[in-house]
Amino acid sequence: MGLFWLFVSWSILQGGDPVSRLFPLSKTKFALQGKNGKEKVVDLSGKDFIVISLREKGADGAAYAVDRDGVVWWAAPISSGAKGHETPSGIFKVIRKERYYMSKAHPDPSGKNNMDFSLFFTNQGHALHMGNTNAMSHGCIHVGEKGAATMFKWAKHGTTVVVTREHYLPYVYEDLYKVGYRVNKNTPAHIKAYLREMKPIKPPEASNPEMGSKKGNRASHDVF
Repeated sequence: MGLFWLFVSWSILQGGDPVSRLFPLSKTKFALQGKNGKEKVVDLSGKDFIVISLREKGADGAAYAVDRDGVVWWAAPISSGAKGHETPSGIFKVIRKERYYMSKAHPDPSGKNNMDFSLFFTNQGHALHMGNTNAMSHGCIHVGEKGAATMFKWAKHGTTVVVTREHYLPYVYEDLYKVGYRVNKNTPAHIKAYLREMKPIKPPEASNPEMGSKKGNRASHDVF
């Protein structure tokens, strides 16, 4: 690995490079573009990982869980960093888990925990946690209670977290359909709007038909 990518990797793990971009190439491959325009392709095949497509124009506003078999078995709408508090994009690792947590930088005036089920992925405090998906954040990823609990139980220290400002849904729509994803009254407006124009990208290899049904037994459909 060259010095440039050592620097980029360190920057990502320390909170992300705000200039870098991450582009999905397939369900498991991503192109990381550094500040000088150089790209590195990262293949996560054979690994469990989380993909967060931020709540921004040009992205899904959703999070996904992909298992080591390459099956997307969970998805949920999210909110992310508001303008001025944008969530960094890049490839991270879960560095800390906190079942019960109160934000030190932005504590709730009521004294109640406001970051339960936290999966921290930067040293600056960015985490995926239970929160209000209708309100943008100070940089964290908000997900509903059921989804946050599901991810907290499934993810481990070291689980990869991919954060992108691009659409990921076209690559995984087929998997989500197999495990029971359907548009319903709970589907957020921003996802319904994108689905009307989205063209699913069929994977180059045929999926194992039995795999989807197995994952469907544990999929979380609280909001999709």
